[in-house]
Amino acid sequence: MKRLAVLASRVRFEEKQIFAALERRSVPYAHLDTRQLAAGLDGPGEPGGELDFAAALSREISQSRAYYACLMLEARGIPVVSPAEVIAACGDKARTSLLLEAAGVPTPRSVLALTPEAALDAAQGLGFPVVAKPLTGSWGRLVTVLRDRQEAAAVLEHRAALAAPQQHIVYLQERVDKPGRDIRVLIAGDAVIGATYRYGEGWRTGVACNGQSRPCPMSAELSELAAGAARAVGGGFLGVDVVEGPNGLQVLEVNHTPEFRGFADAHGESIDVAGAIVSYVLAAA
Repeated sequence: MKRLAVLASRVRFEEKQIFAALERRSVPYAHLDTRQLAAGLDGPGEPGGELDFAAALSREISQSRAYYACLMLEARGIPVVSPAEVIAACGDKARTSLLLEAAGVPTPRSVLALTPEAALDAAQGLGFPVVAKPLTGSWGRLVTVLRDRQEAAAVLEHRAALAAPQQHIVYLQERVDKPGRDIRVLIAGDAVIGATYRYGEGWRTGVACNGQSRPCPMSAELSELAAGAARAVGGGFLGVDVVEGPNGLQVLEVNHTPEFRGFADAHGESIDVAGAIVSYVLAAA
């Protein structure tokens, strides 16, 4: 068979696990560093003529490079996990919220304000405390709790002074009174791989924020919720973040290139995430 491509500019624990899973199955593959990738836009000729793969898996941490690399490959008829449109949908929190809402997936109340000035009254309308998030980004960076109007005014004044126009678009979400944890569900296509609780000392509970992962039992409700969220954004290998609150289970966001080291630490060898990913990519091929 033709080779599979794995897109990654950094080889972390997850990529090493995926490479090992491919090698165990004797699947030929190529590691493509997106920092070195260039391809013509007028057909399969050079440069980029060597981009001939059965399928590709995007593990690129740069959202911009991942998006355009996937566009290049898809234009050549190469199936990609996850596709460029899924990266675009998951990489923009406002777009994700709109897709989840349209699909009837329960989420915390969210507001998009097109200026920091408009965001101040919007935050008041949501009811403090609220969470201000950047439209793009991961690992909890630049996510801030606004506890009252005075604190909101100070943070939003800072946002207004930033040079990047996108920082002036403010995404606000109600803060859910959760039990000191959230849930990460990994899903590949229609198959739910498993879930972990993520605990943290502060209000942010992601592993990137020094959170700790523990096994989370899969219920029918949790499985259906995660699968519905994955379908809403277009599917692929995804991480669905779920919060438990007064209104039951709700989806916070969907990640198009989820890390799974914390998941692997929690479950050990009982769940083979890398093997599930490889199976899904081979099915796409």
